[in-house]
Parts: sequence; C-alpha cells; structure tokens
Amino acid sequence: MSSALKRLSSFAAHFAPSSSSPTVADPPSSSTPNTYEHRHHIHQLSPTFFLWRAAQVEPDAIAVYHKTANDVILRRTYAETAERATGLAYYLRKKGYKRVGILCTNTPAFLEAIFGIGAAGAVNVGINYRLKKDDISYIFEHAEVDSIMVDAEFLGLLDDFRAQHPGVALIVDTDTDRDDGEYDRAVLEGLEYDRETGSKGWEDLETQVSDEDSLIALSYTSGTTARPKGVEYTHRSAYIAALANVIESGLNTWISTADRCHYLWTLPMFHAMGWTFPWAVTAVRGTHYCLRKIDYPEIWRLLKTEAISHYNSAPTVNTLLCADPNAEKLPEPVRVTVAASPPTAHLFETMENLNLRPVHVYGLTETYGPITKGYQMPTWQSLPVKEKYAKMARQGHGHVTSLPARVIKTKQDDSGKWESDGVVDVAKDGKEIGEIVFVGNICARGYYKDAEATRKLYAGGVQHSGDLAVWHPDGAIQILDRAKDIIISGGENISSLALESMLVTHPDILEAACVGIADEKWGEAPKAFITLQSGKEGQLTGEQVIEWAKEKSDISRFMVPKEIEVLSELPKTSTGKLRKNILRDWAKGGTREEG
Repeated sequence: MSSALKRLSSFAAHFAPSSSSPTVADPPSSSTPNTYEHRHHIHQLSPTFFLWRAAQVEPDAIAVYHKTANDVILRRTYAETAERATGLAYYLRKKGYKRVGILCTNTPAFLEAIFGIGAAGAVNVGINYRLKKDDISYIFEHAEVDSIMVDAEFLGLLDDFRAQHPGVALIVDTDTDRDDGEYDRAVLEGLEYDRETGSKGWEDLETQVSDEDSLIALSYTSGTTARPKGVEYTHRSAYIAALANVIESGLNTWISTADRCHYLWTLPMFHAMGWTFPWAVTAVRGTHYCLRKIDYPEIWRLLKTEAISHYNSAPTVNTLLCADPNAEKLPEPVRVTVAASPPTAHLFETMENLNLRPVHVYGLTETYGPITKGYQMPTWQSLPVKEKYAKMARQGHGHVTSLPARVIKTKQDDSGKWESDGVVDVAKDGKEIGEIVFVGNICARGYYKDAEATRKLYAGGVQHSGDLAVWHPDGAIQILDRAKDIIISGGENISSLALESMLVTHPDILEAACVGIADEKWGEAPKAFITLQSGKEGQLTGEQVIEWAKEKSDISRFMVPKEIEVLSELPKTSTGKLRKNILRDWAKGGTREEG
C-alpha cells in the first residue's frame, strides 16, 4: 500500500512483548492444580503466528511477488504484508465478523486474509470460484458466513447468494496496485481502529489461541457427486501440517540460486487451504509468487527469470507444463510437490529431464492436503530407469508429524462394491488390496454440521480414504484406485491407474483416463479416453492405440481397452483431478458438456 512504509515505525512497536501477552500463563502456586493452561512447557499452537514471526525476524524480506489485474508487478515485504493482515484483522474485529468467506484467485489479498482472519479469531471459508452459483450459495449458507471477501472478477457469482442473504457484507478486492479499492479501505479502517483503541497491533491479536483445537478454517470438498462437505480445520493441526510440509517439501533448504524459498502459486489457495502452504512458506520467510490463473508461458517465464525453487501441482498440470512450447531444461533444479491424483512413472521421468524434481505426496482435503511422501532412496539411483521411476510414483510413508499410513483389509461383494473388513492390516506383500486409512495429528476434526458423515469417516477409529492400495514390504503404500474406479473384468481387478500409466508411454499420447463399460462376456471392460501431444492431432486413432497395446505394450491381454476415444481435452476439476464421474457418464452415452 502506498503509505505502508510511513506506518512501519509504529508497526515495529507491535512486536514488543508486554505483560498482557498470552505467551506464558502465570506460574501455578502450591494451591493451584497443574492444569493444562498452567504448564510452562507448552503453548497453544496457531499457524497465524508464522506471519508475526516472519515480520519480526526479517521485516524487509520480500513476502509477495505478483502481477496485478492491471498488469503491474507488485512486491511487498513481510513487514508490509503483516501490517495489511493486521489492518484486516482489526477491521473484522470492529465489525464483529466471525465467519469470513473468500472467493478469490491466488492474490496477495487472499494470502493476507488467511492470516488476518485467523488473527481476528474468526473462521476462514475459502472456496472454489469455478463452482456453479448454486454450489457457491450452498457452501456459504452451510458455513453461515457473515461476510465475504470477493475478487471483483467473481462478484457476479454471488448474485443468487446476495439475493437470499442481503445482510451478508461483501469486501471487494480489485487486485490492483492503486490501494483504492474496498478491500484496501477496509485494511486502512482496521489500522485506524487499532490506533483508536490503543495501538496494540499484533500484541492483541490471535497469534496464539485459547483453544488450539478450535476452528481456523472450513475447507469444502469438491462435491462432484454430492453436496460439498465442510471439513473442519483446527489451529493445532494446521500448524503441525504446515511444519510437515516445510520438512517434507524442503521449503527451508532451497536447491536453486534463490536466496530463500521462492514458491510459485500454481496450486489454488482455496484447495485444502493451499495444502497449508500459505502458512508453511511464511514460516520459512519465503517469497510467495502469486498467480491469478494458470498460464503456462507465464509459469515458464517465472521459472526461468525468478529463480523459482518450489511449486505444487497436480500431475495433469505438470503434464501440460512439460508439453508447453516454452519448456526447456532449467539450469537449476526446482522442487515440485506433486499430488491430487496418482502420477505416472513416465511423467516423473519427463519432469526430471527438465530439472523439475518431483516430491511425490498424497493426501485428502480431510488430511489438510499431503499426509504421505514417496521418499526417494539413494540406492534407487542404481536401479533400471523404469523401476526407479515406478518406485518414485508410489505414495510412500506417513509424514513426519503424523502416524504411519496403514492399509486395511476390505471385502468385495457380488456387485463389485468394496467395503472395509474391519480394522485389520493387509499383508505387506505389495499384492493384497486394501483401503488406506490414517490416524494422527493432521486428520481433520470432522465434517461441519454432519455428525453422520463424520461417524462414517472415522468408522473403527481410523480415518477412511476410500482409496484402494497395496502395502509394500518396505512399508510404502501404493494406490491402485479409488474403490469406484477399479474395473472388474471377468473376475480380474484392473487398476485404471495402472492402465493409464501404460497408455501415456505411447509417444503420441499426452494424457489418458480409463473407466469401466458394460461388456456382455466379461461383465465389465476398460474404456480409455486420451488426448494427444501437440502436433499429433488427427494422426492417431483409438484402434491404432488398441493394436499397439496388444502387440507392443507389456500389459496383460485382459487389461487392453475395449474402446479408446480421442478427445481434445479431458474433463478436470479446478485442481487438475480427472473427473471420472463425467467420463463414466459419457461412456454410457450421456450428454457431452464442456469443461
């Protein structure tokens, strides 16, 4: 903000400790029981603390790099970013807002709001701006928001909600460098309110909370087949998940020429709270490179000119990034945390050839994003290339701040439906199929206002993923499919992921997605939808691929697709996951829709 530096002298005073600071409780007397709040060796955890700390340790470090909606490059320090978050926090406190929706793309305002809302003791409800108006209205109603921060580009998406809820306040961000929008005025009003009430700054905000198990955010599931569910994120678990990502993605050990972590925001901040990376990158005082949209030429520009050291994305984003005409091997390696759907070994080989070093993780919205990592062992370097990358594509072991992921026994009924067969582990033989389950620090508290769904999520005392996997002798898990994506043909279980991994090794195929279709002889058979490499359009037919699969691939004959259809684009979610529910409908002859 244009006048931000003029206020920094008073802002610096906000970091000084005071007698009213909640850092350490009063020591217990001989007559005081040693209750939780009187223990000196612990404090209540909240990731909001990371921004206060970053601005205190290194106020002049660049926190944000962003090309605004009016095409101006914006840079802000941690001191400026922390001050803006302070202003928003006091504005929310002045207005009494406790449940704040966010409908924004990856902008500095979104990042500031994550910390400002937390600092105000309010709950963040950041949602997907690519949803239909009906789903947006449903989520904000279900979450009971009393205010919404909205990017000006998406204001029209709230028409239906505003008609039904005229009392819910809107804070519109124009995402420019002029600092004259409604959001910027709210920040200034909050800073003025702080001055009027004693200039306490961060000292009086919620960098630590009275109950670390209270809500910091509601993160809604995609709702592709049912209404979205509000996943309850707590201060404690968000803090611990963020620290796990600092370690597992190597945010504090950069491997490029950057002077610190330079994190590129290709992952939507609304998706599982950006997998907690808004907090994690801030914890190491990294620079957030914000992007309004996925723009592959712009991503390559930043990779080549800004010493980007880290980014996160789904396999489909990496596939298209590697296929972009601007792609070329980078002089310095970039750590790429890959999740959202299982990657192929072929993709990892392609990425490494461009010096994009994959860090393979796996998780759910219900686990704050990543909860396992495919650890790469030094001994793998001597393995044959194909075997090495196949091991890299496994989902691996539980994160350092969680308990180990487990694979438990399931059973399959006559209809092909998989159900849990109690909480009994499968054999660690890489063969027996079971369901991945979790227990530990980075499991969500539950589903908001949905006790029955929460009960099902934690049936048997473990958090169920719905993903089928095997458990290898070295303790690594490997996903075969979602239960609904397993194709059962003539009594054989066909992993759609394994089939897709084979298809993309064809030199002309860019992406592949497989679903089951009805078959008179075998009950079910695979059908594949594929897209082609640039310049290969119209030069490859489904029949040719089937013949290639039969004669030149190494898959079993029963896995060869019965049908293959060439598409210009596969349907995906906003986070890059394949929308197989749509493909299953298309395979049955359903109406084709765009997107």
